[in-house]
Amino acid sequence: MWSPVDFTETDEASDLRAAVGAIASRFDGGYYAEHARNGEPLHELWSALGGAGFLGVNVAEEYGGGGGGLVELAIVCEEIAAKGNPILLLLVTAAISAEVVGEFGTDEQRKQWLPGMADGSIKVVFAITEPEAGSNTHNLSTHAVRDGDDWVLRGTKYYISGVDEAAALLVVARTGRDDDGRGKLSLFLVPTDAPGLVATPLPVDVMLPEKQFTLHFDEVRVPGENMVGAEGEGLRQVFRGLNPERITGAALCVGIARHALDVASRYANDRKVWNTPIGAHQGVAHPLARAKIETELAALMTQKAAWLHDRGQPAGEASNMAKYAAAEAALAAIDAAMQTHGGNGVASEYGLLPYWGLARLLRIAPVNREMILNYVAQHSLGLPRSY
Repeated sequence: MWSPVDFTETDEASDLRAAVGAIASRFDGGYYAEHARNGEPLHELWSALGGAGFLGVNVAEEYGGGGGGLVELAIVCEEIAAKGNPILLLLVTAAISAEVVGEFGTDEQRKQWLPGMADGSIKVVFAITEPEAGSNTHNLSTHAVRDGDDWVLRGTKYYISGVDEAAALLVVARTGRDDDGRGKLSLFLVPTDAPGLVATPLPVDVMLPEKQFTLHFDEVRVPGENMVGAEGEGLRQVFRGLNPERITGAALCVGIARHALDVASRYANDRKVWNTPIGAHQGVAHPLARAKIETELAALMTQKAAWLHDRGQPAGEASNMAKYAAAEAALAAIDAAMQTHGGNGVASEYGLLPYWGLARLLRIAPVNREMILNYVAQHSLGLPRSY
């Protein structure tokens, strides 16, 4: 029997939003802006969230987590961003690494890594991107070969976030080829202090608390027990983490948009020209209203994608659409907020520009909007593949 969709948020979800928001509110927008300008990690906020149990809401209770799923983790990502403190590493440590290790890791791997990821004492970042492979994961050149009971990794990774904050990397490497010559991929947990692993900072002009790195694997030896999941099944396993990354990235963008609109609305009410609040003028009000509508639509798709993922249903289409819509909404909201502020939109005092940089990055990563359009054209509309 068909039943209508209930859009009423549960008491548990409302309580989670309030609790996360209360912690994030202790660190005002100036905290994020200052750390973003200086390239300094948000250690204090991360520790506060971990101590309260919010970094591990999607980790099983037996490993110290909250026993929830992506619905709960998306709420955490959205609420910290809505209070002006988005954390990019939640997308890789909590959404990718914790999901993949929780689903495919051995009992020993779960016991070793998940409790620390849940309480915030351990970060495990994700290493898949390569300069020559682009979005074609089959073309990864980083490879691993057996040597006795160990694996030896060789290759290069690019634009890897937060290596300086992490205890380990979840590395995607080629361990063979199929009959069509495409790479068969496997996953490895590699300590960041492993001999032969060289991490070189990759300078970017975007203001972010998290640093980017190029990684060189020069005969990096890892024990066989560090392989996560089955050999050669890495691509299937990776998508257990990629959809959550897109969902939490979307949630982060929704939160950024909410924060920008809150800041802009206050300014538009308080700022008066010729004794009239500037928010009374449609030239100011309409862009903000339009951004609000787009933000609410993106939030709905983000919630749908998280809901589908948690129930084991196909979530690729919804995850891609959520990420696309939320990144566009965040940029529109920040742009409208900056325009509302006039010249003050780029003033350090108001701290809007760092959010523009993060939202602009999330339009490109973890998958750019053009590849999302390719996906929707091919898989949703049944059009011929264009690439």
